[in-house]
Amino acid sequence: MDKSHGRLVVPMVLACLVALSSGQARADKTYGPGVTDTEIRVGNTMAYSGPASAIGAIGHTLTAYFTRLNEQGGIGGRKIRWISLDDSYSPPKTVEQTRRLVEEERVLFIAAPLGTPTNSATRKYLNAKKVPQLFLISAASKWNDPKHFPWSMSMTWGPDYYTEARMHVRYLLQEHPDARVGVLYQNDDGGKDLLHGLDDELAASGRHATAEVSFEVTDPTVDSQIVSLKQSGADALFIYSLTPKACAQAIRRAYEVGWRPVRFLFSGCLHPDAVLTPAGLDKSVGLIATGALKTLSEQSMSDPAIVEYLAFMKQYNPSGVPEDGYNLYGYALGKSIEEVLRRCGDDLTRENVMRVASSLKGFRNPMYRDGILIDTSPDDYATVQDAYMMRFDGKHWVQIGELLHGR
Repeated sequence: MDKSHGRLVVPMVLACLVALSSGQARADKTYGPGVTDTEIRVGNTMAYSGPASAIGAIGHTLTAYFTRLNEQGGIGGRKIRWISLDDSYSPPKTVEQTRRLVEEERVLFIAAPLGTPTNSATRKYLNAKKVPQLFLISAASKWNDPKHFPWSMSMTWGPDYYTEARMHVRYLLQEHPDARVGVLYQNDDGGKDLLHGLDDELAASGRHATAEVSFEVTDPTVDSQIVSLKQSGADALFIYSLTPKACAQAIRRAYEVGWRPVRFLFSGCLHPDAVLTPAGLDKSVGLIATGALKTLSEQSMSDPAIVEYLAFMKQYNPSGVPEDGYNLYGYALGKSIEEVLRRCGDDLTRENVMRVASSLKGFRNPMYRDGILIDTSPDDYATVQDAYMMRFDGKHWVQIGELLHGR
C-alpha cells in the first residue's frame, strides 16, 4: 500500500469520529420551543395591577429569583429568560397574555401563573397546545385532574382548598364542639371549593353551617356581609377570601362591630404586610389557619433556608417585605421550578417538563415546614397535602399541634 495514501486515511478516520461524536452530542440534546444552548424561555402571568395586585409580590420575587440564578450560571449553562406579563387578575386578559407568551414569545412552558379563575380561562387552550401550565398558583382541587388536563399542575402553599377547609372544621369541632358556623366566601371556584370542604366535614358530623354569605372579588367592601353573619348568631367565622383585601376587611370589620367569634383564615391570606397590618395586628390576634410554608419568627431565624432567603431578599429584592408570605411563597416556587429544570437535563421539551414534574418523589423543598414533602405521580398531581395548624400571636404565626395529613 502507498504510504502517502495511508497517511491520508488516519486524519479521515479521525474526522469521521469527530463528526460522529459531534452528532451524538447534538442528539443527546432535545429542545422544545424557547430553548437553545444558551437560553430557556419561561412565561408567566401575574396580577401586578387590579384587585389582587398585592399578590403580584410573588411575581417580583420570582423575577429576582431567576436574576440570581442566571448570575450563578443558570441551568446547565443556559440562562432563564423569565417573561412575566400583567393580567390584572382578569380572565380575558389572562387569555390574551397567555396567547402572546405561547405564540409570540414561544416560551417552553408557563410557570406559576396566578389565580383560579384566570388559570381556568387558559387551561383548555394550554392543554390543547400541549404547553405545560406548571405550578400554577391556586389550591383548587380541580387542578389535580391529570386524566382530563395532563398539562396543568399547581404548586400549592398548603393542602388544596377542599382539604384545608376540612382540617379547619375538624379542629373547630375538637376545640368548640357546639360552635355555630358562619362563612364568608369568595364567589368563584376557589371560594366554593373551600365552602364545599367545610360543608362536607360538617355534614360528616351531622352538622351544618348557620350562615353562608358570598362576595364578589370586585366588591368594594365586605362590611355588609360581616354584619349579616354576626346577626346570624354564628360564633365561629371562616374567612374564605382568596384575595388579601377582603381578608383584611373582614378581620377589621368584625372587630369594629364588637363581634369576637373563633376565626379561621384562608391560608393564602396569612401575610403580615398585605393582610394583617391593614386589618390591625391587635385585631388579628388569635386567628387560626393551616400552614405548610415556613414563616419568619424568632425560632426560624437560624434555619439555613430562612438565612438564605433573607440574604436573597436583601440583595435581589430589597423593596420586598421579607415577612410577607407572598415573597416566601414566590421563593419556594422558584426552588420548585429550578428543581424541575435541573432534573430535565438536556431533554428540554414540553413533554419532558411534564414527565419530570409528575414524578417528584419525596422532593424536599427547604421552604416548607418539617415533614412536608412534595410527591407527584402521573395519576396524582397533588403537590402538597400536609400542614400544621397555626395561630397568630400578634407578631408571628405559631405552629400548634402535630403534622396533619391530607391524604
